[in-house]
Amino acid sequence: MSRAWRSSLHLRFGPALALVLWLAGCVRPGPNPPTFTTPNAATPGVVTDGGATSQPAADPSLPLQTQLGTPAPAYNGQPTPDPAHYETGAGGAATLGSHTVAVGETLGILAQRYGTTVEELMRLNGLTNPDLVQLGQALQVPGGEIQQVVSPDFKIIPDSELVYGPAARDFEARSFVSGLNGYLLRVSEEVEGQALDGPAILQLVADRHSVNPRLLLAVVEHRTGWVTQATPAATTADLGAGAIVTPGLYGQLSFAANLLNLGFYGRAEGGLRGFNLGDDTQVLFSAVINDGTAGVQRYLGAISGTTRDAWLEATGATGLYATYQRLFGNPFGYAVEPLLPAGVAAPPLVLPWAAGETWYFTGGPHGAWNTGSAWGALDFVPPGDQVGCIPSDAWVTAMTGGVISRSGHGAVVVDLDGDGYAGTGWAILYMHLETRDRATAGTQVQSGGRLGHPSCEGGFSNGTHLHIARSYNGRWISADGELPFVMSDWVSSGAGAEYDGYLTRGDQTREACVCREPINALTP
Repeated sequence: MSRAWRSSLHLRFGPALALVLWLAGCVRPGPNPPTFTTPNAATPGVVTDGGATSQPAADPSLPLQTQLGTPAPAYNGQPTPDPAHYETGAGGAATLGSHTVAVGETLGILAQRYGTTVEELMRLNGLTNPDLVQLGQALQVPGGEIQQVVSPDFKIIPDSELVYGPAARDFEARSFVSGLNGYLLRVSEEVEGQALDGPAILQLVADRHSVNPRLLLAVVEHRTGWVTQATPAATTADLGAGAIVTPGLYGQLSFAANLLNLGFYGRAEGGLRGFNLGDDTQVLFSAVINDGTAGVQRYLGAISGTTRDAWLEATGATGLYATYQRLFGNPFGYAVEPLLPAGVAAPPLVLPWAAGETWYFTGGPHGAWNTGSAWGALDFVPPGDQVGCIPSDAWVTAMTGGVISRSGHGAVVVDLDGDGYAGTGWAILYMHLETRDRATAGTQVQSGGRLGHPSCEGGFSNGTHLHIARSYNGRWISADGELPFVMSDWVSSGAGAEYDGYLTRGDQTREACVCREPINALTP
């Protein structure tokens, strides 16, 4: 499924994960919240209950973040419903079955196969774009009995608590976890050749997916108790991915973060109106929930082992929301709205290589990181004749000035507003940069400044290339939406399918191609 020179970030777990993102998963309820004891004055800061749980020495009725010395923001209100995003007409049973999309299948082909119309398939599946179907997606088709239901109206988190944005600026996951002395501190595994402990793994997943680390910690606690329990009942990572990924915390957390993004961006801009829950239920997102809540509902609906009743409990006031509140207080106290202010404009950029060099446009709009994120990325390969993961002496250069906020694991992130935090204002991700000569965090760069060499480092790639993506306030920005890339006056656009797309400047057009040909050649 991956092609030469194309990033396989969207296939991080291979075809099996792509399939599960669209098929209903099954979730088991998370563990019961641990019981805390009164702090022991002889051990200020942390006490232990039979060696199984620990807590800071403070009022146990307060959120743990407050007990650790950082007061959770006050919030005494009740989130109001969103104005209806669309009309929902679900309810009752329909004579439907499920079809998993195979290679080359379109809605037109499926309409002929099942004796229906493209419009009817779009209605049954809550689709707004007839081209928005993907390999492995489960579609409802005429043929069996499916119950259609509308998701609960209960809001779980604001949008700004799903993305790694302004609200998480001063939050340090490692410090929080260390204060609780939970099992997560003692987790260790190798990720892409580097030994990482639990907090480092969580931080890497948060950085890569641009998902709020507070939300990821709540997910870990809800499913495993590892954040607060020193000796939890189970020490095998299980965030719901089942056996479809390589066992381990990194794979499980990546699964969770990707599903959170899938619900958020899919609902916000991808025409996603719901998902399959088990073999007999199709959930349509409530029209009055926000996109962040849709992201959490989507993740909880994909966890291996779920039932409809378990999912309803997990998405209600006593589910993941309650776990989050116990750790950090009311999530709506952290709300930063809107994430995308009216009138925000895309920054003008230059192509990310030296003047006079010819690079090639090999990947149109596709996932900024993994399948669930917005189609925020573009791919380019340097000049040369070889293919595959080969060393390159070509330089990736900054498309505009800023300060490097993160460098490592194949990535360089340039923060454009210069405050050193990528979650406020505009930031640009340059991915697959080789360790050799890679610019370091804290470096101030100017437009055209050298950042590093293209490679296959970071995530998984089957060929040396550069993957670029942008975010604003931690929210991935689509390359085929209202704020396209504008690089040396080349403007990005999509062709309706992931990785297909164009760059246009005046009357010139370059089309994404897995090739080095005049049709995709670009010279600044």
